[in-house]
Amino acid sequence: MFGLPLDAWYVWIGLAIVSSTAVGVVATLPSAAPPDASGAARTVDGVAASEHAAVGKHPLSNAETVRIGSDSVSLRGPGGTEHAGFGYGPVVPVLDDPGLRATLRGEPPDHAFRTPIEFERAVRQARATGPRWQGADQIIVRRVNWEGIDVVLVG
Repeated sequence: MFGLPLDAWYVWIGLAIVSSTAVGVVATLPSAAPPDASGAARTVDGVAASEHAAVGKHPLSNAETVRIGSDSVSLRGPGGTEHAGFGYGPVVPVLDDPGLRATLRGEPPDHAFRTPIEFERAVRQARATGPRWQGADQIIVRRVNWEGIDVVLVG
């Protein structure tokens, strides 16, 4: 009456399989929250929607690297990778051009470039360059209007 039923060993094997599966699933879950790509995209859209010169900054607390394209942003961190598109665009991703980088950081475009044509050429080249992953601790967004060239710089 108090003896083990004959099928008890099947129960223990089944329980061991279910337990090891549960441990495996829990071990593959990320340990951190994914970065907030939609918040970064909202910051870009807020500046892009402005009718006047504007500046915005978005800290990247959970992201180790960022990839900015002309129509989207991607953030990668310990919690995974997140992507978000811009509602307003296309924007100008600032990567290598020193004049665009200086303008993004606050220098007037007429100090960073000799002519508006040179500025426009740098903007076209930046838009044509493919996005790539780069380390950053924040995203800076600046709307610039110079001699009829109205752009949103993001870097």
